[in-house]
Amino acid sequence: MKRQIVMILAAMAFTQANAQQKKETPVTPGNEAKAAFNQKFPGATKARWEKEGADLEVNFEMNGHEMSAVFSPKGQWQETETEIPVKALPANASRYLQEHFAGQKVSEAARIEKADGSVRYEAEVGKKDILFDASGKWLK
Repeated sequence: MKRQIVMILAAMAFTQANAQQKKETPVTPGNEAKAAFNQKFPGATKARWEKEGADLEVNFEMNGHEMSAVFSPKGQWQETETEIPVKALPANASRYLQEHFAGQKVSEAARIEKADGSVRYEAEVGKKDILFDASGKWLK
């Protein structure tokens, strides 16, 4: 019985370590995705590509900002996330965070531009990402 438990725990640990490694493993993008990235973000530096589900996410720096963008393997741009100062969040988002996460630090904030033209904001509190629409209304 003890041996079975040890085997199950070992298998779980291996699976978790393997999943984390796959998530963080850099990938080489195809020509279409790479060309679309270079066209949309000329002058970007330190590009690091990784898989995000069926798509590709590229983390990079541009004009002094840390950014990421998601492209389909065929090069269709889906969204861009740009790190912003926490104080740059919309006022409604800041109020929501003060009311619902009083005393907790917002460690990161970002502006997310979607392919459909919509804008969202993201605030990281603890290990949670809190999403807001363009006006700062809480989404999830």
